[in-house]
Amino acid sequence: MIITGGSKGIGGGIVSAYLKRDYRIFSISRHKNPGYPENIHQLECDLSDGLAAEKVIHTLFRHLDQKQVEQITMINNAGSLGNIGPVESLKVEDIQHTVQLNTIAPLILTSAFLKLTESWKAQKSILNISSGAAKNPYFGWSIYCATKASLDMTGRVAALEQDLKENGTKIINVYPGVVDTGMQEQIRSATKTDFIDLEKFLDYKASGKLADAESVGEKIYRISIDPNIQNGSTIDVRDLENQ
Repeated sequence: MIITGGSKGIGGGIVSAYLKRDYRIFSISRHKNPGYPENIHQLECDLSDGLAAEKVIHTLFRHLDQKQVEQITMINNAGSLGNIGPVESLKVEDIQHTVQLNTIAPLILTSAFLKLTESWKAQKSILNISSGAAKNPYFGWSIYCATKASLDMTGRVAALEQDLKENGTKIINVYPGVVDTGMQEQIRSATKTDFIDLEKFLDYKASGKLADAESVGEKIYRISIDPNIQNGSTIDVRDLENQ
């Protein structure tokens, strides 16, 4: 299993779920998690640098032998909320960085993964960790909403293309819900002027409505191995709560 942003947050929860099942795990993040066991291969990379993103996925694949791999999954999880505030208040450098990380990096990694595994006989899949913000506008979240919508469409188009290939890759977009991570801390630190829905997100924390990363990671794992989920699907983990 290959995951971006696997060192903390939702990524950490996903890593935990796969680790329990003895998967071979490659985590790509800006910084390593010093608490991870040595059998997790951690690669440091700033994915907002497109050339670095391309280089790290090729480096990673040098550790893999397609003849020995029966199943391979890549999870595009790394992402940033970006600066919160009305569009006219955003700075050029933050727009560029967030678009690079949330949209361009997954495109580069998906393209490389599909090329590198095209002839593989293994069962192949890509999960894009997206957000309900891809389809629902939030005041002050223009970059995040736009980049997640782009990620969704990247997955849907790639799935359409892969359906026409022999032993193509299954690609699924996943909405993890509202999870207790550093991103939620960033949201709660915003001002009401920049984010008019602030009170609702403060209440999520105060009333214990935030999901924990471990349980969300378990649900994402279940989605990744479910043979009944169709290629190109968008799955909200909250729909699995009563299953």
